[in-house]
Amino acid sequence: MLQELMVHDFAIIEDLDLSFENGMTALTGETGAGKSIIIDAVSLLAGARGSSEFIRTGAKKATLQGMFYAADNVHTQQALEAVGLRLDGGQVLLERDLYASGRNVCRINGQLVNTSTLRRVGETLVDIHGQNEHQELTKPESHIHLLDQFAGSELLGALTEYHQVYAEYQKRSAALRKKQQNEQEWAQRLDMLTFQVDEINAANLAPGQEEALTSERDRLANYQRVQDALGTAYSELSGDEFNPLDVIDNVMQTMQGIADLDPAYKEISESVASAYYTLQDAQSELSRQIDGLEWDENRLDEVEESLNQITSLKRKYGDTVEAVITYGQKAQKELKEMQSSEEDASGLEENVARLDQKLHTVAAKLTKLRHAAALKLEKAVHEQLRALYMAKTVFSVHFSHEQDAVCGPDGADTLEFYIQPNPGERAQPLAKTASGGELSRMMLALKTIFAESDGVTSIIFDEVDTGVSGRVAQAIANKIVLIAQHSQVLCITHLPQVAAMSDYEYKIEKTVTAGRTQTSVTPLRPEQRVDELARMLAGTEITDLTRQHASELLQLADKTRAALKDDE
Repeated sequence: MLQELMVHDFAIIEDLDLSFENGMTALTGETGAGKSIIIDAVSLLAGARGSSEFIRTGAKKATLQGMFYAADNVHTQQALEAVGLRLDGGQVLLERDLYASGRNVCRINGQLVNTSTLRRVGETLVDIHGQNEHQELTKPESHIHLLDQFAGSELLGALTEYHQVYAEYQKRSAALRKKQQNEQEWAQRLDMLTFQVDEINAANLAPGQEEALTSERDRLANYQRVQDALGTAYSELSGDEFNPLDVIDNVMQTMQGIADLDPAYKEISESVASAYYTLQDAQSELSRQIDGLEWDENRLDEVEESLNQITSLKRKYGDTVEAVITYGQKAQKELKEMQSSEEDASGLEENVARLDQKLHTVAAKLTKLRHAAALKLEKAVHEQLRALYMAKTVFSVHFSHEQDAVCGPDGADTLEFYIQPNPGERAQPLAKTASGGELSRMMLALKTIFAESDGVTSIIFDEVDTGVSGRVAQAIANKIVLIAQHSQVLCITHLPQVAAMSDYEYKIEKTVTAGRTQTSVTPLRPEQRVDELARMLAGTEITDLTRQHASELLQLADKTRAALKDDE
C-alpha cells in the first residue's frame, strides 16, 4: 500500500505531504482543483513518462517521493531482485526529481536507477485506471495474461513448463538455422581456426620467450667481442707480473693491523676488505663465464628464425607474445566448440524436431486449460455485471482458431475479450466496442474477480464513475469497496454515492495566495465529510436539507459497507 506521498514544486502544488491508510480513500473536490495532478505524481513515481512542464513555475526542479509497504508482494520482491535491490523492512521508497533541463533522477530505496527500472518496480506497486486509461482491457494482447492469471496454478504450472521448452526450442532452432544458412562460412571458419591454432601451437610460445631469445641473439652476434672482453678482464685480475688482488690483499692485511686504533682506520680496513672480496668474486665469475663460452655457428640462425616467427605471429594475432598466447587459447576454445557442434550436428535436427513435438503437446494442454478457464471467467464476469446493472451484456472470450497455429512465447492461442452490449447485436471486440461507462464497469468486474491475485498493493481509480449515476453509481461504489478488501484503493470521484462508501476522504482545493495558485489536500473528519458530501449533492449552496441528506448517505454507506464485508 501507498503509505506516504510527498510532492514539492509539482504543477500547482508547492508542498504536499500525505499519509494514506489501507482500505478505500476517496479524493474529492471541485473540477480543476488538482485531483488529477496527484494521480500524475503517483504515475511518475511508477515510471510514467516525465516532462519539464510538470515543474512549478519559477522552480528549478520538481521532487516526488512515495513510500510503499510491500512485504507481502511477491511481484515487487521479484522485480527488485531482478535489478539487484531488496525490500527495506518491507518498504519501498520511490523517488523522482524532474529538472527544468529535462533531466530525470530516479531512486529506489536510495539507489540510483533508470526510468525503465523504476517502471518495472512501480507497475507492481500501483495500478492506475481512468475513464480513458483501461490499461489491460484496451490492449487485446494482454487479455491472454488476464485469463491465465484467472485460471490459477494448474495453467500457470503448464505455462512455466511451456516457457522452458520454448526457450530450449528457440535456442536449438537458432543453432540449426545458423548452421544451415552458413554452411560455407562455417567450414571456412573451421579451417581458419584449425590453421591458426596449429600455427600458434607449433611456435610453442611461453611468456618472456621473446626477451630471452633477443638476449641470446645479442650474445651470439657479439661472441668474439664478448670472448675478448672476458679474457682481458680475467688476465688483468690474474696477472703474473702484477696481480691487483695480491696488492689489495697486502693493503687489507696492513690496515687490519691498525684497525683497532681508530674508527676511521677500521672503516678504511673494511672498505678495502670489501673491495678485495668483490674483485675475488668477479674473478671467479669471469672464469666461469669463459669456461661456459661455446660457439655454435647454427644456433644464431635458429634464434633469428624463432624471433622472425614470433614477429610474424605478433603481426597476425597480437602485439606481444602473451597476447598471441591468449588469442590462441580463445581460438582453441572456439574450435573445440565448433568441432563438438560438428559431432552433434547429426542429432541437432532430431533434437529440434523432438522439442517441436513437445512444444505442441504442452501448447495443446494450455489451450485445453484456457478454454475451460474461459468458460469459468465468462460466468464470473456475468455475475459481476448483473450487480453492475449490465445483466443483458454478454461477455465472451473469443479464440482465433487457426490451422497449424504457430507456437509463440505463450502458446498457440490467440484470444480477445468480446462483448455483446445488447441482445440481437453481434459480439464485438471489447477494446473497440465498449463505451467509457461500459469499460469502467467491465474493468471493475474484472478487478473484483482478480483483486485477490493481482498482487498490486495500490489501485487508483481516476473518475471511473464518470457518465454513470443513480443505482449504477452505487453499484460501482460497492464493487470498489469489495476490491478495497484486498488492495488499497484511492478513488477520485465526483459522485457522492462513491465518496460516502470510502473509509477515508480527502478534500482537494485550489487557492490563490500572494498571486500564486496552489493546491492543498485536507483529510476530512466525520463532520467535515457531511459538508463535503452536501456540496457534492447540492453544488455551491449547502442547506440543512442537503446536510441531512449527506448524513443519511453516510449512515447508509456504513451499513452497506458492513454488509459487503460480512458477505465477503
